[in-house]
Amino acid sequence: MPYDPEFKGGAEVAFVGIGPGAGRWLKEAGPAGAVRIRAKMARAVERATVIGSDQVDQALGPAATAGRFADDDLLSILEHLAEVVRANEAHSVQSGTIAWQALDQQSTVTRKLTED
Repeated sequence: MPYDPEFKGGAEVAFVGIGPGAGRWLKEAGPAGAVRIRAKMARAVERATVIGSDQVDQALGPAATAGRFADDDLLSILEHLAEVVRANEAHSVQSGTIAWQALDQQSTVTRKLTED
């Protein structure tokens, strides 16, 4: 069988299957001089199996952009992302809109007083 540069081995297919961040990481790792790429890919696939592809992919994309290809970089980024609280209704610094309701009531009272 002739060599096909487009063919990817099973390990590469599994790694790139994590998501677009993994593909970006793989494209950047070689030119950046990263070593032990296959071992790092295998660990990333293992982590994706345990904690989910989305989380690992969210770590691999920024790792590629920042040139983070050392042995513990993926784990470090994953730990950091786990500590970051995403803004949503359950974790908001906004106290709510009840104060605005009080302002509206004051405005209504003021209008009625000036109308009378």
